Amino acid sequence: MDDTRRSYDATAEDYATWIDGELTTKPFDRAMLTAFAELATGPVVDVGCGTGRVTAFLRDRGVSAFGIDLSPRMIEIARRTYPDLRFTEGTMTALAIEDATLGGVVAWYPTIHVPDSQLPTALAEFHRVLTPGGHLLLAFQAGDEVVHRTRAGTHDVSLHFHHRQPDHMAELLAAAGFTVRATLHRAPDEGGDYPEDTAQAYMLARRVSVPL
Repeated sequence: MDDTRRSYDATAEDYATWIDGELTTKPFDRAMLTAFAELATGPVVDVGCGTGRVTAFLRDRGVSAFGIDLSPRMIEIARRTYPDLRFTEGTMTALAIEDATLGGVVAWYPTIHVPDSQLPTALAEFHRVLTPGGHLLLAFQAGDEVVHRTRAGTHDVSLHFHHRQPDHMAELLAAAGFTVRATLHRAPDEGGDYPEDTAQAYMLARRVSVPL
């Protein structure tokens, strides 16, 4: 967690400039976020919100959304960029949110930095803060490997990227008290301004039960 925080603090300004237009180039990403926006009722937290771009995307579609991120520098940029939205520092494994108070949780790629041993804790937190019937949207890199990156642009970092298969994530979600309503598993975008080197996965789930 400390390495992840330090890495994103170091790259925050460059990352904010680079990522700004990404959603406009990703139709499948927008489709999943839009479907989630139509289904979620009540307030929504964008966990791992980074610069706040997904929080703002949801706001623009009528969602009462706020963001939480591990990186103080990312939160600073989000507040500066979207002063009308609420952003706070926090961790997905211990959300400072009361039980059963949210209509939705978006985790747009933050779980890729969570090791297998801590992922059930994060999913349990998502379940805890959702009202019964509330929706969870996950985005993650699909695969079986763990990639360690030590450079991001001109910055030294230490980031682990945990790739996971959708079937395995579905099992973890079921154990946490969710049922999967939709899954999108797509090939990597190889061109454009935001090329990818791995497949991407998106899962829309609903809180339906007490965790197993």
